[in-house]
Amino acid sequence: MRKVITVLAADNLYRRKLFQLPDPFVVLTVDGSQTKTTKALERTLSPYWNESFTLEVKPTSVITAQVFDQRKFKKRGQGFLGVINVQISQHINVQAGGDAMVTQDLKNSNNSDPVQGRLVLQFSMEPARNRDPGRNTSPQAGPVSRSRVSSPSPSGAAASASASVAAVAGPVAGAAAGAAAAAGAASGASASAAPTGTTPSPPAGGPPARTSVRNTTESGDALPQGWEQRIDHLGRVYYVDHNTRTTTWRRPPASGPSQAEPADSERRRHMNRTLPDTNGGASTPRVGASAAPAAAASGASLGPLPSGWEHRFTPEGRPYFVNHIARTTTWDDPRLRGNQAPSSNRAAAVAGIAGQTASRLGPLPSGWEMRLTAQGRVYFVDHNTKTTTWDDPRLPSNLDQSVPQYKRDFRRKYIYFRSQAAMRPVPGQCHIKVSRNSIFEHSYNEIMRLSVSELKKRMMIKFEGEDGLDYGGVSREFFFLLSHEMFNPEYCLFEYSAHDTYTLQINPHSEINPEHLNYFRFIGRTMGLAIFHRRFLDAFFTSSFYKMILKKPVTLEDMQSVDADIYRSLKWTLENDISDMGFTFTVDDDRFGERVEIELKPDGKNIDVTEENKKEFVDLSVQYRVCGRIKEQFEAFQAGFYELIPEDLIQVFDERELELLIGGLDEIDIEDWKKHTDYRGYTESDQVVQWFWKFVNGMDSEHRTRLLQFTTGTSRLPVNGFKDLQGSDGPRRFTVEKSGDILALPKSHTCFNRIDLPPYTDYETLASKLSFAIENTVGFAQE
Repeated sequence: MRKVITVLAADNLYRRKLFQLPDPFVVLTVDGSQTKTTKALERTLSPYWNESFTLEVKPTSVITAQVFDQRKFKKRGQGFLGVINVQISQHINVQAGGDAMVTQDLKNSNNSDPVQGRLVLQFSMEPARNRDPGRNTSPQAGPVSRSRVSSPSPSGAAASASASVAAVAGPVAGAAAGAAAAAGAASGASASAAPTGTTPSPPAGGPPARTSVRNTTESGDALPQGWEQRIDHLGRVYYVDHNTRTTTWRRPPASGPSQAEPADSERRRHMNRTLPDTNGGASTPRVGASAAPAAAASGASLGPLPSGWEHRFTPEGRPYFVNHIARTTTWDDPRLRGNQAPSSNRAAAVAGIAGQTASRLGPLPSGWEMRLTAQGRVYFVDHNTKTTTWDDPRLPSNLDQSVPQYKRDFRRKYIYFRSQAAMRPVPGQCHIKVSRNSIFEHSYNEIMRLSVSELKKRMMIKFEGEDGLDYGGVSREFFFLLSHEMFNPEYCLFEYSAHDTYTLQINPHSEINPEHLNYFRFIGRTMGLAIFHRRFLDAFFTSSFYKMILKKPVTLEDMQSVDADIYRSLKWTLENDISDMGFTFTVDDDRFGERVEIELKPDGKNIDVTEENKKEFVDLSVQYRVCGRIKEQFEAFQAGFYELIPEDLIQVFDERELELLIGGLDEIDIEDWKKHTDYRGYTESDQVVQWFWKFVNGMDSEHRTRLLQFTTGTSRLPVNGFKDLQGSDGPRRFTVEKSGDILALPKSHTCFNRIDLPPYTDYETLASKLSFAIENTVGFAQE
């Protein structure tokens, strides 16, 4: 299938010479077999090529784009500026066609040279129905030769790329290494020559770490029984023999080994297994005397089930089929209908599933990839940390058995909430620039100026006078600081509740500020913005406030946090005889020193409160004092909030869950913190790490919160604690890295939840340096 790939631009490339800018160009490789090269642009860190190439791709294709400096390209190891690897199926449906723009951070190869910046590619493909059905889009040659290269670049950069890419970029430039071989050998050199490096082998246990899976060659030729073609993360093709559990770079001969038969029968027996009795018995459910043999005979005549399918029986003996790839069940035999399960090519199945989930949950975070095990179970690969997991990084992680039930309910609702179309980000970026000293006013002007569609784009916050780039940490700190200003009682928009000085409620006398309704609409929009972009506000509210957002009725118990004296008075009214008290359906309200009588119902001042109607009197009193006095303010807040968060979606939560959604957790569990911390340059047993945790254990809760805010940009945690800590574009664990001079202060990288801790020689120095950094650090800078 032909696809147009446009190399648009790069941004903020690394400058290797202080007084000399690079001449960057890009080597584009598809599946290690097709290579294209852009022209070199002179003296720039932000090149704009906008060059398009037409290449043959498949749903399983991996595109490798490497950036080099033409000035230093011929010097070994000096011209490499970064590389990205893009899985086609993660960004565009090859069958449906369409356009997609991909922006990824440049990564390093196997050397230690610093790399920075981003590369922007654009994919364009016509739908399958618009392409010529008679044209064969697959390569016609036999095994794909990685030794062939495309025509050289007009600027001559391709010639340099062909000669030196392998030496400069190391294993990352696997595709371009083939180009180097072509430059020095005959054009017909075969890619199936025995490799000189280490033979790749699948990991033992857990999901196999592979980039792509193919049961046919790229030319469409079938492999022998028990063999499989794969592509590693560098775009190199290798082959897996499941019969002997070995791998090789060399394509197997046409006739498969005899060992394939027992392996195939074992696999078929595994796919036709049945579940144990759900009542606790060890045997499979027994079916009627004729049902099972009849089904078995029918299945034998139809041949084996497609890969990923399983044949089972209900307790009544009725046969049904399980599609493990799509996680669905059906009464219909997939061998008898046209809409069969995905073919044995698991990579094609991955592409289909990835397209379906992307339409519901959005694309995977940068550096993540979806794959299938041999049994058809979906798992995910984090290339950033070189780990695998069963958990979708776009959703909260799975919970331990010991967690409370409310967290389990919250996770189920949260998954549904995030999967809805209204909660998907809009492509593009939303740039907001504010001043720390005037963050309330500047944020009000910026957020109210922008349209809702703009606010749904990825937020890029910049503080005036600071160089920090927002990959998540800056925006987390933005919401942290802004929430402190918005809910400051000195502005008379909110006030503390009746029983503490940290729970907030709307101030019924906020009208002293003539613009208060506009500010409440701004606050509602900001709260919706924080929820939409998965950020937390550093504030908690009364239970009645959450109930009003969810449109739930308030009760007498909610009155306790609004006005404790009136709560006790109304409670006494319900518990005692008030026939002779002379109450009427009115309440007195204090408005800036003036006593005003409010009727709770029409002509309420002439209606006496009796034993028969006192329950109605209490309900109306609570309704007025909790909701009625702040009706205008709350309606303005709702108008802003519902602009970003649909009313019907937010109502899936209860008030406790909404509190977690807005503010996260404020309690820090040190054991959970230690359990979900990674180390770079250190190990958990190192003395400096032991001193660090000793320091954390000795801190009070306020200073622990400040340490968390210093490192992550926010003082709040997701409902699953440190396990679900978010980074620049997905889950990222808290990290302690060995970095810096022993005389320097610790540094934090809030976008990556990382603290750089120098190797201090004693505990006292570590404690004093860390305390000073936490208490005095303000602002962001670039390294």
